[in-house]
Order: sequence, then structure tokens, then C-alpha cells
Amino acid sequence: MKKALLITFLIAVCESGFSQNATVVTIKNNTDAPTINKNIYGHFAEHLGRCIYGGFFVGDTSKIPNTKGVRNDIIAALKDLKIPNLRWPGGCFADTYHWKDGIGPKEQRPTIVNQWWGGVTEDNSFGTHDFLNLCEVLGAEPYLSGNVGSGTVQELSDWVQYTNFGGKSPMSDLRVKNGRKEPWKVKFWGIGNEAWGCGGNMTADYYANEYRKFTTFMSDWNNTGGITRIASGANSSDYNWTEVLMKNIPLNMLGGVGVHHYAVIDWGKKGDGVNFSEEEYFKTMQSALKMEELVTKHAAVMDKYDPEKKVAMVVDEWGGWYEVEKGTNPGFLYQQNTMRDAVLAGSTLNIFNNHADRVRMANLAQCVNVLQAVILTDKAKMIVTPTYHVMKMYSVHQDAKLLPISFQSPLYTVKGETLPAVSVSASKDKNGAVHISLVNVDAKNKNKIEIDTNDLGVKNFTGQIITSAKLQDYNSFDTPNKIVPTVFKGFENKKGKLEITIPPFSVIVLEGK
Repeated sequence: MKKALLITFLIAVCESGFSQNATVVTIKNNTDAPTINKNIYGHFAEHLGRCIYGGFFVGDTSKIPNTKGVRNDIIAALKDLKIPNLRWPGGCFADTYHWKDGIGPKEQRPTIVNQWWGGVTEDNSFGTHDFLNLCEVLGAEPYLSGNVGSGTVQELSDWVQYTNFGGKSPMSDLRVKNGRKEPWKVKFWGIGNEAWGCGGNMTADYYANEYRKFTTFMSDWNNTGGITRIASGANSSDYNWTEVLMKNIPLNMLGGVGVHHYAVIDWGKKGDGVNFSEEEYFKTMQSALKMEELVTKHAAVMDKYDPEKKVAMVVDEWGGWYEVEKGTNPGFLYQQNTMRDAVLAGSTLNIFNNHADRVRMANLAQCVNVLQAVILTDKAKMIVTPTYHVMKMYSVHQDAKLLPISFQSPLYTVKGETLPAVSVSASKDKNGAVHISLVNVDAKNKNKIEIDTNDLGVKNFTGQIITSAKLQDYNSFDTPNKIVPTVFKGFENKKGKLEITIPPFSVIVLEGK
């Protein structure tokens, strides 16, 4: 009888998905660690599909409550998210956009055909004033992408003067004429977008020269205005692109270098946003977790030329990319947002946090109704996605001191291939509170984590978790609160040892005080 009970117990343990031994995570209270720049938690709003028109912007005559044409519910949601910066107007659209077409009386503005995204005609009713005033309302830094591909040096330098110059000049006079007396003082400027592709199909050498030319006329000798000029960076693992830029552009002209990477199964067959298999989920996460390698290797190239790490790595496009939802315009890139995206977001943000010495800005693609959006709208309805909730939970890391971690992750295996199952980052804020964010990528198995908290100076922990019954679950307009943060109690603090059980495909943030 005892033997039978023992066998039954062992079978139950195996089926429960628990590892026999907990993974030990060491967190160091290192005073020399970098601060996690809040701008890592930035967002991206391109003129693409229903991101701007029908998303952010409904016009001031709309029955949907708005402030100067921008939806009040979106403003409230992004304020609650503590959005630190917002990138606009693209993306590929940036290198076809001429900013002077989007200022002045709206009825006098010319139209533009959005050749990249659906071939739709836009009326330029959402322009520079609308965007920069929105950023002021949100308390977010604007990040403007300048037109290098089809624009001119004069056009970009005029834009800088229009937005930033407080004295008398042709562009500041024009700004005042259009209703804005004080300059906005825009700090972040992208010098083109994806110059290797839709931004002009340039070589790295050619773009480096174009960058030097454009940035020369954006400021004076000493960059008195203090703007941060950000180079159009590499496509995923193109380390040569980063090498050429770092080698050929004087560091005093270079505030940041971009990197773009999307988690894609196959560009020719991206897979469904909701109806995906575990194998497809695994491949998505395989692509997403490649971010660790990309950041590490691009940083190593940057270190060769900038050992003091003065130049920021700016991952200004990242996220999951799937086939569009059935029945929607293929050029609008509208996709649903499931628990897969929550896990993807949490894992990626942990990577950025842990590389805070070099990664100092990032922008999730995109904010509303496009790709891995944090907000979806349907006429007057608005919902927030699982990704929104993850970014809100993680906002506690903004401008907090990184707590370096070390551990050997258990493995997640599908069809003989493996991935690290557990992702962790930690920080201590200005008030002394410690936050630990954990992700379990494993779609089936729980994982046990043990953290020695004796060196952290905190004893009492609380937690929140994002999870659901199925990986494919999502928030819809009929069930907007299917996936929301809930209280997490799956941990014990025993004599300075924090023992945590992380459910499958879940994202957790613990707070210690």
C-alpha cells in the first residue's frame, strides 16, 4: 500500500510541471549599476492604418470625447501608463512626410498618399502642432523622425527651428502665426528611418555621410540646444551597419544609434495573431529572445568606438508581428494581442533593463491599432491589451537603479529545441523599494525560483501577475477585462529566501519594502 502511494505521489509531482530543484537567482545591490532610463518604456505612433486617424485622432467635431481632436480615453490610458516618450510620424512614413504640409489652417493643407501603408489618402489634419501638444498633455518627450529619404537638409533644419527656437526667425515667426508662441523644445530627433530599406535603400557608408550632412545644419558647433540626434540603425543582426556608423560619425554628432528587431516566425508566413500552436509560440519567442544576442553584440561594436558609453543604443522599433486579422486591410497591420504578447513584452523589457548601461531608449511598435498595440479601438469603444498591462506593471522600473542579477535558467523544450524558460530583471527605486519582474516563457510547466533577499534591505513583498487559462486568450471589445493584473501570492519569504512558483506563460512583478 505504501509503495502504491509513493508511486502515485511521484506521478502527481511529474504531472504538476514542478521542477524538483528551484533555480537560484542572485540579485546584487550594486551601487555602481546604471539607472534604467525611463525612455526604455517609449512608444511609437506612425501614420499607419488606424494608429493616427481612427485611433489617436478623431477630429474636434467627433462625438467621441476628445481634446483638440485626440481621444480623451486614449490620453487617460497613456497617462496611466506613464508613457515617457512617443515617436512620430514614422517608420517608413517619415521619409515621405513633409512637415510643412501639416501646419496652418487644416482646410488649406494638401493631401498625401500613404504609399507604404494601404495607399490611402490622408488630409494632413494631424500635424506637428497636434502631435507636440499631445505630448505636452501626456507629459511625454516627443521623438521626431526627420525625412532624410525624400526630404532636404533645409527642410529638417527648418523643422528644428520651428519647434525649438524661441527668438525671432522665419520659422519661429511662422510658428507664432500658427498659434504657438513658446517653442516646444523637442529633444529627440531621428535622422531618417531604416535608411537601409524604405528610408532610401542606402549603404551604411552612404548613410553615414548623409547623417553627418543633415546633423551639421540642425544645431550649432556646440549643439547649444542640447538636442539628441539619433542615427537610423541596423536591421536586426546587421552589425556591420553599426560598425560603419560608429567608425565614421564623430561621437560629438551622435546621440544615439538605432536597432530594429521584430519577433517574426517567417516574413513570408507570419502566422495568425490568435490561432497559433505551441510550436508557433515557441518560434515567436525564439525570435523575441534573440534580442539578448542583438543587444549584446551591437553593444560590443559600440564599445570599440565609445568605451565610455556616451552614445545610447535606441531600439526604436520592436514587438511581435503576425498576419493581419482576417477581413482587415493588409496594409493596416491590425492584429490581436494575446498572452503570447504579454510574455514577449515582459521578456524583452527584462533584456532592456539588464542592458541599461547601453540601451537608453526603446519604442514598442505600435501604440494604437497597429502590430503589438497597447490600445485597440473600434469606433467609440476602446480597450487596453495584455501588453498594456505588462508595461504598466513594469513602469516601476523607470529611472530606478538596476540591481544586476545572475542565474542559470531552466529550459523550455519543444520538438528538441530549447529556450531559457525564465527571464528576470530587478531594480531599486529612489524610495528604496525593490521591484523584481519575472517571466515564465514555458507554455506548460511551472518553474520554481529562489532569491536571496538578505542583501536587498527589504522584507515584505507583494505581487501582481498577468496570466490566463490559454496562451491564445486576449481582451476583446465584448470581454475587455479577460486579462488583467491580479494579486500574486505564489511565493513565500523564509529567512531571507524568497521562494517563488511561476505559473506557465505568466508575467509577475514583485515589490519589496
